[in-house]
Amino acid sequence: MKLILKKAHTWFYIFIVSVIFFLIWPFLYFCSRKPSRYQGMNFFRKIWGFSTSLLSGFIYRFQYEKPIDWSKTYIVCPNHTSNLDITSASLLTKGNYCFMGKEELLDSFVTNLFFKTIDIPVNRESKMSSFRAFKKASERLKEGMSLIIFPEGKIADDYPPVLHEFKNGPFRLAIEFKIPIIPVTSLNTWQMLWDTGLQHGSKPGICNIFVHKPIETAHLTLDDADSLRDEVYSLMQQKFEQQ
Repeated sequence: MKLILKKAHTWFYIFIVSVIFFLIWPFLYFCSRKPSRYQGMNFFRKIWGFSTSLLSGFIYRFQYEKPIDWSKTYIVCPNHTSNLDITSASLLTKGNYCFMGKEELLDSFVTNLFFKTIDIPVNRESKMSSFRAFKKASERLKEGMSLIIFPEGKIADDYPPVLHEFKNGPFRLAIEFKIPIIPVTSLNTWQMLWDTGLQHGSKPGICNIFVHKPIETAHLTLDDADSLRDEVYSLMQQKFEQQ
């Protein structure tokens, strides 16, 4: 009975996400026509994420290790256990920003518009796709747009989830362009909704997100990418284990 109720909540959440998406789609489409309007896409993305979460009973509580100066450009690196992590990262990041995500998101009606315009699709199995994605990411960073990358590259099949090894890409980008990295540990979003929620259902609740202080990269070289990756992984692993 409990699982039935949790799955019913998931379908209610999906319904709310769909309804609000269709309501804001004309505004998203208008903003997607010109790069100068991309910031408007993020404005409506935040409205979409906030309203769907609120109506479904998902509340995000952000705890900051140190206040963030959002006038700067950052590479934001959250762990990934739930679709709610996308919403929380969107609500967290101020100013203009974009996501880098798997190429399959181009096939989804909901995410297609974003990944054909403001966001960056990547097929990590293809060197050419990875090259194009990181070239576009470098252009976004030069324009002052923050970049959100899930360094695990996926939501893994483990339940309860564990923190999987990180890809090198975001750390090489951060060093190459001297951009600070903000590690973000999503502590319990998976307990509200794991992955898409279709397998275990979902429930309303408070999603606790810990925002680590920015890690400066101006003094690093590309040879330090592995050690930076390991430092960020260690910080997030220690925090994730505290839940």
